[in-house]
Amino acid sequence: MVDKIVATTLNCSYGKVHSIKQLNLTVFQNEILGIIGPANSGKTTFLRTINRLNDMLPGFSATGTLTIDGADIFAMDPEALRRKVGMVFALPLPLPMTVYDNVAYGPRRHGITDKKEIAEIVERALCASSLWEEVKDRLNESAMKLSGGQQQRLCIARTLAVEPDIILYDEPCSGLDPISTAKVEEAMVELKKKYTIVLVTNNVKQASRVSDRTAFFLMGELIEIDQTAKLFVSPKDKRTEDYITGRFG
Repeated sequence: MVDKIVATTLNCSYGKVHSIKQLNLTVFQNEILGIIGPANSGKTTFLRTINRLNDMLPGFSATGTLTIDGADIFAMDPEALRRKVGMVFALPLPLPMTVYDNVAYGPRRHGITDKKEIAEIVERALCASSLWEEVKDRLNESAMKLSGGQQQRLCIARTLAVEPDIILYDEPCSGLDPISTAKVEEAMVELKKKYTIVLVTNNVKQASRVSDRTAFFLMGELIEIDQTAKLFVSPKDKRTEDYITGRFG
């Protein structure tokens, strides 16, 4: 196992609200780490700290260390960091342009102008997000005409087009039907061959389906982390068992 993301005594606060407390957590290269827990447990705060989106919020502060490939993320240029760490949000947010231009947007912003190269990137990203076969004849249509599930996979393709190392998913299937959810999950499992994935989900069953390891957060603390099959069958902490069996949360 190769360490990809390492948090050491990480603390995150919004003003006086202590959202993450003394977090020690390692994400391994090419794994899917699922993070579960009730609302206000610090899951999304951790995710947004990895690519420093929280820096934009007034009153946010972080102490401790958080590294990617051994490099301190707080010492990195945020834009360079976000090219390395892509993020897919709960609600699909396609840009108001064609399917093709949505995926080509990032590469163009990063200075790629060759039309053939961009076309190859677009096709590769749409294939990797399991969307190519559904949209290859609709590339010049507005992305807004796609279904919700297709829009979410388009957003995944847009993330992949800039070739990150890490993909963060924040409740990516919360508004999707079961068939669309299954397609996003299939894409996720395939993508871990090339990428490191951190998945925040309120869907415990989703974590059990796709995650290699699962971490349980509660009130800003990491309660337990283990191989997913082991954690869901024999958790060490009763609070973990109570959450995954639906006794609270």
